[in-house]
Amino acid sequence: MKVPQQITVIQVVTILVSTIIGVGVLALPLFAVRTADSGAPFVTFLGTCLAFFGVIIITILGKRFPSKTIIIYSEDIIGKWLARIGSLLVIGFFAVLTSLTAREFGEVVVTSVLKSTPVEITVIVMLLLAAISTRSDIFTFTYIHQFYFPFLLVPVLVIASLSLKNAEMINLLPLWGNEQNDLMKGVLTVAALFQGSFILTMIIPAMRNPHRVMKASVWAMVISGGLYITIVVATVGLFGAEEIKKLLWPTLELAKATSLPANILERLDAAFLAVWVTAVFTSLLSSYYLTIHSVSKLLRLRDHGMFSFSLLPFVFVLAMVPQNIMQMYDIIEFVSRCGLMITILYPSVLLIVAIIRGKREDRNEDTAMDKPS
Repeated sequence: MKVPQQITVIQVVTILVSTIIGVGVLALPLFAVRTADSGAPFVTFLGTCLAFFGVIIITILGKRFPSKTIIIYSEDIIGKWLARIGSLLVIGFFAVLTSLTAREFGEVVVTSVLKSTPVEITVIVMLLLAAISTRSDIFTFTYIHQFYFPFLLVPVLVIASLSLKNAEMINLLPLWGNEQNDLMKGVLTVAALFQGSFILTMIIPAMRNPHRVMKASVWAMVISGGLYITIVVATVGLFGAEEIKKLLWPTLELAKATSLPANILERLDAAFLAVWVTAVFTSLLSSYYLTIHSVSKLLRLRDHGMFSFSLLPFVFVLAMVPQNIMQMYDIIEFVSRCGLMITILYPSVLLIVAIIRGKREDRNEDTAMDKPS
């Protein structure tokens, strides 16, 4: 049964941006500064370029198989059993990514706001909210992202823009940083923040015009990448590289140091946290939806709703594995960098094999699927 094609290019952009801008925005400047000091914006730019390459690969694959997800067309390209191994790796990775996102959210909340609340409570509440939301179809999923998109993008842009007026350009020099020993490590870490864009493999079959997906991909990466670079520039310019190394969540400190004109609001951290919770929810929704949707496709089931709650205990247990915040971030950096092999290297191999073997979706088959039985 073919999925009704209704999602527009603008809706794809909103899904990708609201998925990419997530929990990692708080620690992004710290990750970049640790590897290149004042060159953090340069590292962020290179990481964005690497992530953009991965999105382009996924987009080209999606255009070759416009009515199938990666779980299905990978079997056409490399064979059933190899593809199933790859699909299991994709499912496992995004299940782990969902759990780590929920855990990072819980740690930030209990550290900054609800200091007497156990982290387990905040984690399970967010996971339950995501699980309930993932029971709907892909079009309701799209409308959720579309609704929250302006509440997510506009406040973050305002905070980043206002903070730039207090930035010191000397803090951004030299542009390439003082040390480049861990430059590639920083690039991979930043690129890993864009791995939510893998949701594109699930969205393309439901697009009204799948062949325009490249336009959506480019705009989404420009918006999200530009926002990430702006945040890093504003943070490094305001605090300096050495001061950022002492901060756990530099972007939150940036919001605290930013005020609206005429002192309407002297601190924007409360407003920023509200926006950040929305960003976490949309990112968590996408990664969890991708996980259960991929499971249903792998098992050739029509409905993914049955997995919404059945996978929840597994994800919650994974979220509770890290013993503290520092261990959590060590695991996040390691898992995220390894995940690039799944989100960039694996699709690249699929595309190369598909080109060599001349594999693409049969138009006659696609036309036959449109005919009523």
